[in-house]
Amino acid sequence: MTFDTDIAIVGGGLNGPALALALAQIGLKVTVIDALDLKLRKNAKFDGRSYSLALASMRLMQGLGIWPVIADQAQPMLEIKVTDGRAGEGPSPFVMQFDHAEIEEGPMGYMVEDRHLRRALLDAVKSTPGLTQINGTRVVGQDVDANGITVTLDSGRTLRARLLIGADGRSSGTGERAGIKRVVQSYGQTALVCAIDHELPHDGVAHQFFMPPGPLAILPLKGKRSSIVWSETTQNAARIHALQDDDYIDVLRPRFGSFLGQISLAGARFTYPLGLSLAHEMIAPRVALVGDAAHGMHPIAGQGLNAGLRDVAALAEVIAEAQLRGEDIGSDAALARYQEWRRFDNTSLALATDSFNKLFSNDNPLLRAARDLGMAAVNALPGLRRGFIREAAGLNGELPRLMQGKPL
Repeated sequence: MTFDTDIAIVGGGLNGPALALALAQIGLKVTVIDALDLKLRKNAKFDGRSYSLALASMRLMQGLGIWPVIADQAQPMLEIKVTDGRAGEGPSPFVMQFDHAEIEEGPMGYMVEDRHLRRALLDAVKSTPGLTQINGTRVVGQDVDANGITVTLDSGRTLRARLLIGADGRSSGTGERAGIKRVVQSYGQTALVCAIDHELPHDGVAHQFFMPPGPLAILPLKGKRSSIVWSETTQNAARIHALQDDDYIDVLRPRFGSFLGQISLAGARFTYPLGLSLAHEMIAPRVALVGDAAHGMHPIAGQGLNAGLRDVAALAEVIAEAQLRGEDIGSDAALARYQEWRRFDNTSLALATDSFNKLFSNDNPLLRAARDLGMAAVNALPGLRRGFIREAAGLNGELPRLMQGKPL
């Protein structure tokens, strides 16, 4: 049987290229198919979009050879402070505070701008033997048989592969064509995303301020800049986003507070609707899903990309072990091991973020009292606090080898 590529990956965002690089380490021939043009993907202009990379995800980037390229642009997160309150009234006195010094491994994570991480991944894919990029092209069909899968592109070209991987987002065409159904639920919230300049240093502290309409995350970037992920009701978010920049900052300021001095916008503003998207299955014959294609969740804990990268590391390890044993890397048995490893964790995390959002995004006085007491209790118990810190760092559970700092 002749194959054009061992593995075809649909989606050129972050998870797709990361998985391609991991698979190249074990000598597989991989093709990444991306609907977007490469120039759009690699636009290096600062726009404020950033990601929280947990410590375990940083180790993965080290293993892929990406971390040395982006380390100088990454801001360590040394503390996380979680508070509850209302806009203009300041936070509740009950605070959860997590300090990286309570674990031995180092910072809990790093804030990395989208422009740096995306460019580093795409450059690495381009320069790695055995990896091929097809950009500005959509997949319009996929046909499975006993030995492989044939992918049809909108150009009319076909590719024959052993395995097809969907890293193509919450509306995954790969999953839909494979017959995988999903649970989709809107939260009636929209995230307002931007970056700000501020007068005072952030000292590497990330803040999560829970307000009745939704949480406000203030995440440290290099220098006196922070990334903002601000959740509001969909109606309020549309009104706020339509404002001029100065008026936008005037609405943000009472929610943000004065602890970093004067603030101003840095870069563009974005919005995206918030909801839950959970695939019933992460696999189908000759098909596997990773990242948002399998599980889209609320950004309340900043774990969306980290969960996707854990999928990447786990699937790469499962494929590496199957190849070592002489198995068919796209077989049902191999893919079942991937799903068994990741499905429960992903479902648990998605449901946990869903529950946290419902618990905190309201102004019910009984719930406010309960959550304030709960935060105070967590903060007062070192063992429990340390558990939360390790969870934020991505160190709990069965870690794939790449997230332990080990080769495949």
